[in-house]
Amino acid sequence: MAQTPEAKVKAKIKALFKKYSVYYAMPIGTGYGNSGVPDFLCCAGGHFLAIEAKANGGKPTALQLKNINQINDCGGTAIVVDETNLTMLEAILKARTEKDDE
Repeated sequence: MAQTPEAKVKAKIKALFKKYSVYYAMPIGTGYGNSGVPDFLCCAGGHFLAIEAKANGGKPTALQLKNINQINDCGGTAIVVDETNLTMLEAILKARTEKDDE
């Protein structure tokens, strides 16, 4: 079965997590959970990071944006990642996971 464009973005995100040893969980969107939670909840170098994966210029829903804004307002980092800004995610992961040489 062929991967959807969003599944391809998620696979690239997971590859970056592996490269930078990032812990992540992918909440399952069901009627019993919190709706609008980002696709990935992560810990990168002790920092909370949430990622909503999109493809082909897809935009987050109003509920997804509400969750993203709440996370950012609480001091975490929440972003939307698609095929055009994977390098931004990699820069964030690199900065969060670099160890001090001291």
